[in-house]
Amino acid sequence: MNDSDQAKPVTLHTLRQWVRQGRKIPILTAYDATTARWLARGGLPAILVGDSAAQTILGFNQTTHAPLQFMLTLTAAVKRGAPDCFVIGDMPFMSYQADDVEAIHNAGLFITEGQADAVKLEVDASYADLVGKLNRAAISVVAHIGWRPQRATRVGVPVVAGRTVANIEALVDLAKLMEQCGAAMLLIEQSTAEAAQSVVDNVSIPVIGCGAGPACHGHVVVLHDLIGQSDWHPTFVKPIADSGRQLADLAQKWIELVTSGRYLQDDHPYKMNPGPTAAPTRPKH
Repeated sequence: MNDSDQAKPVTLHTLRQWVRQGRKIPILTAYDATTARWLARGGLPAILVGDSAAQTILGFNQTTHAPLQFMLTLTAAVKRGAPDCFVIGDMPFMSYQADDVEAIHNAGLFITEGQADAVKLEVDASYADLVGKLNRAAISVVAHIGWRPQRATRVGVPVVAGRTVANIEALVDLAKLMEQCGAAMLLIEQSTAEAAQSVVDNVSIPVIGCGAGPACHGHVVVLHDLIGQSDWHPTFVKPIADSGRQLADLAQKWIELVTSGRYLQDDHPYKMNPGPTAAPTRPKH
């Protein structure tokens, strides 16, 4: 982003305009105001507050353990830290699956309480009516297709979308259905490049990839994977930093500074007022 872009809030209209201009959309996850603030200062236009927070923040091994209120709190924090970024709130497991009325209410909470610009939900064709209702309620929906991590306990290992022609055709049909129902954007996770290309060729809304091939209009990955803080990361993410090791080194330096007795020994910032330099002592009895 250039200086003129940073002076303006990024909106859905902005992202659609970038797609028409052939300009790629970079997105990262974030889960707190401080990180979001620094990502925004670096020029990042959009942030996904992903249910991956269940793993990165809470320490679970699956995304299904992210509570709704927790996600709302994180989304609002990210928006406060990066108010001009386009912030997508990730609707967690069981916040939209059980009932359309409940789903619309929860999506509305992401807009009001979470201050999100859009909500993301993992979909198949059975969610067409819900996406349409959310669109009618003026809630921008990012329809997540391809591999859907919230199904991990049922499916098992992650599945790559678009391995066959039939798979690609089904994915394209789903993408077109989501667009027809009013989805504002699509997110394709873990697909072949051919599948992503076919989706891009058949819809007119922005398509964001998460390990989905170069044809996508933009790409998103989990920040912790990208900066080397994850013990494991997907094969489509190549870390560009080793900040996990840097944090461990920092901890070691802090331990040495404190245990050696050198911390604040010569540079304690708080001084006594002029006058007696020793505190009064209690008389001995």
